[in-house]
Order: sequence, then structure tokens, then C-alpha cells
Amino acid sequence: MQDPKLETQAELLRALAHPTRLCIVKGLMENGPRNVSQMQSCSGLPQPSISQHLSRLRAAGIVEGERRGLEVVYRLVSEDTKRVLTALFGN
Repeated sequence: MQDPKLETQAELLRALAHPTRLCIVKGLMENGPRNVSQMQSCSGLPQPSISQHLSRLRAAGIVEGERRGLEVVYRLVSEDTKRVLTALFGN
């Protein structure tokens, strides 16, 4: 039987294993909370594509969104993800 902690960590890595999602979380870690429009500069993808990636990150517990008026502002909430990003990119 698999160790539940290993399965959780594997799920985290699967969620991060896409260049756009990695770019999103790296940007959130470096710049703080952002809306979808502000995240577009990282990838150049349209808003619906960014939103799909954010949905995957939310489902994995990596980011949370907070509605502010007409927009949703996302922030990085996973400490494990912060450690992974620090290992990959430094500070």
C-alpha cells in the first residue's frame, strides 16, 4: 500500500508539471496576489486558458481565489509548493 504522504506529494508535482502552471505559481510567489489579467503576461495565453490552469491549481490546494468586485485575485497558499519553487529557482 502506498504511503498517503507520497501520494499527496505526487499529486502536487503533477499539478505543477506544466510550464504554464509553474509560471503562474512562480509569479504568485514572486509578486504576491494577482488576477487572471495580470497572469497573462507570463504565458501570453488567453484568459480562459489561464483560468483552466488556475482551476487545476485550486483543486490541488496550491492556490486560493478571493472575489474582489468583478475580479478574482489568486494567491499561493501551499507551503510545499513554495519549498518546491525555492528548490527549483532559488530565493
